[in-house]
Amino acid sequence: MNAPAPFSFVPIDPRRSTAKPRSRGLSMVIDDGLPNGYLADVLRTAGAHIDIMKIKTGLSRLYPRDVLVEKLRMLKSAQVRPFIGGQFHEYVFATLGEAALPRFYEEALSLGFDTIEISDNTVPLTDAQRHGQISGACRAGLHVFGEVGSKETLSNPALLVEQARICFDAGAELVLVEAAELVRDGAVHEETLRVLREGLPADRIMIELPGPWIAGVRSCDIEVMKKSVLREFGPDVNLANIDVKTIMDTEALRTGLGTAGPLHG
Repeated sequence: MNAPAPFSFVPIDPRRSTAKPRSRGLSMVIDDGLPNGYLADVLRTAGAHIDIMKIKTGLSRLYPRDVLVEKLRMLKSAQVRPFIGGQFHEYVFATLGEAALPRFYEEALSLGFDTIEISDNTVPLTDAQRHGQISGACRAGLHVFGEVGSKETLSNPALLVEQARICFDAGAELVLVEAAELVRDGAVHEETLRVLREGLPADRIMIELPGPWIAGVRSCDIEVMKKSVLREFGPDVNLANIDVKTIMDTEALRTGLGTAGPLHG
């Protein structure tokens, strides 16, 4: 029998989903080269608060095969869903062409992945290509997370909604909204958050948090954005790109135990 949580008599925000597997309020953490020993400690400490882990960019190509297979096994044992970040899919498409995508899907499945992301951050896709690549990956037996938005230019929020609907129509399970679309020079675009909330089902989108890879974004800006998103969507919003070192602190914000204090809903 598990021991009670410390201070279990202290209430947390009742709107927060705390039991896994969660259908909403998902937290996605980035694997940017985490050693498996480190990952084991992270899962022991914070596994209850992690739902999804992105193997970012093309790191799946660089890990030793046995290390990657073991990593995926560890994650699944902790009820954490691993997926291949979309920029690796873009790289394959750009360097080998569309004909190589079925082989990419086959290799992903053989390694133990059941989910990939399809995006167009660096390799632009037409609406037809976006729909075709997502539906093709689904036919191959994969679950797909779509991503909408650009890392370089600020889109019309209505365009993000339209791109997301294309992803859903093609079979995407979730749609991630590119973080760079939501901040500029460290400031959050509150109007874009409002359009997304009103135009798309909250349980099927994930709001990406920005990071230092976006010009002008500081750690304090990331914290401000977390608070803005939680105020706009509530504690059970799906959040992506959480730094592994801040997952506990992010959960504290969701539950009202963090620096923002109790969330008012």
